[in-house]
Amino acid sequence: MKKLVLALSALAAVTGSAIAADLPTKAPPAPPPAPVYNWTGFYIFGGGGYGMFDSHNFTDAFPGGAPLTIGHKDGGDGFYGTVGVGYDWQFSGMWGGTWVAGVFADGQFGSIKGSLTDPLLGPFGTSGQLKNRTNAAAGVRFGYLVAPQVLSYVNGGYSYGEFSGSTLLDNVSGLAIATTPRFQRNGWFVGGGVENTLDIFGFSVPGLFMKTEYRVAEYERVELPETFVGGGLTGLAISAKPIVQTVSTSLVYRFNWGGPPVAPRY
Repeated sequence: MKKLVLALSALAAVTGSAIAADLPTKAPPAPPPAPVYNWTGFYIFGGGGYGMFDSHNFTDAFPGGAPLTIGHKDGGDGFYGTVGVGYDWQFSGMWGGTWVAGVFADGQFGSIKGSLTDPLLGPFGTSGQLKNRTNAAAGVRFGYLVAPQVLSYVNGGYSYGEFSGSTLLDNVSGLAIATTPRFQRNGWFVGGGVENTLDIFGFSVPGLFMKTEYRVAEYERVELPETFVGGGLTGLAISAKPIVQTVSTSLVYRFNWGGPPVAPRY
């Protein structure tokens, strides 16, 4: 009897192994497909930065415009905030690689404070404060995707700048002698920067990006007639040509950016 039981057990083991070998095995789940990134679409952004302006100035007769002094440079610096909107197109270039081109508009709001001087007005010359309050721009940008989530770009276009008026004080007594009017000027800008997702910092927020950008804007020359504090023109004007440089960092939200696809279920 014992030998019969052992024989039946051995037969059952061999038969079970054969049947198991014939059964189909279940394949392991396939990994989810890699994310497909597309930079085409609308975006908005907001941030802040640091700016400085230089103004190449000289004093001239007003009216008439004959230069009376050798040119000198005034300038200043400060912080500002910025907001904007844009649209990008992603495409493959004939030179290979993936490229992005777009249009955008933005504004910068703050108080980049500087100086305005006239060495001829008053017995010892005068100086006052000038503020670059607002800059606005509309332009195009063109860039290359150095990685699917990293864009390196250059940009350029139209720029508008608004500057405050100034009260010119005697350099020795500190008394107010004259004022200059506020002014707005048109100009152009060029710049460049880098934009990337926040994944490189460990944040996974679909559609949220960060960009860091440098820009320089040059504005048309303007004549600023000087008016005595008590009234009446002084017969002098400051001829100014402002150049504004800014560096900013902004958060960008892209409406079309869907993030990694959902893994299939099995």
